[in-house]
Amino acid sequence: MRFTEHELTAALTGTAKSVLGAQDRDVRKGRRTEEEAWEALTRFERFQLLDGLGDQLLATLVALPDVDVEPGTTPSYTDEQVTAAVEAQLGEEGGRLRRAALLKGRVALVQLALSHLPPRQDPDALIVPDHL
Repeated sequence: MRFTEHELTAALTGTAKSVLGAQDRDVRKGRRTEEEAWEALTRFERFQLLDGLGDQLLATLVALPDVDVEPGTTPSYTDEQVTAAVEAQLGEEGGRLRRAALLKGRVALVQLALSHLPPRQDPDALIVPDHL
């Protein structure tokens, strides 16, 4: 399955908000929401967060195998498929223990991104205005 630009953007932004929520003390204590924490960031701070996550996620999301997705549903991948895609992108950096920790963390991050994918739209249901 090939992801659209909108789907990748939604997955990356949703993951960034979740990561920010995990880092922000006020969000963890329930004093504000992830959305409020996201809005409190400057544009440059958002860019930095999205850029760092994009380096880790986008290549792996593109490397996932093709699956058929019915309109109105989101794609689903097995843990083995996600792990194989992450391992292909990791390379040979670090020692055995560091690589294992990096693999587990990256797999969790990719699964978080997949959970933020919007439902697939039906391409036949798109309405094009007459003036186009």
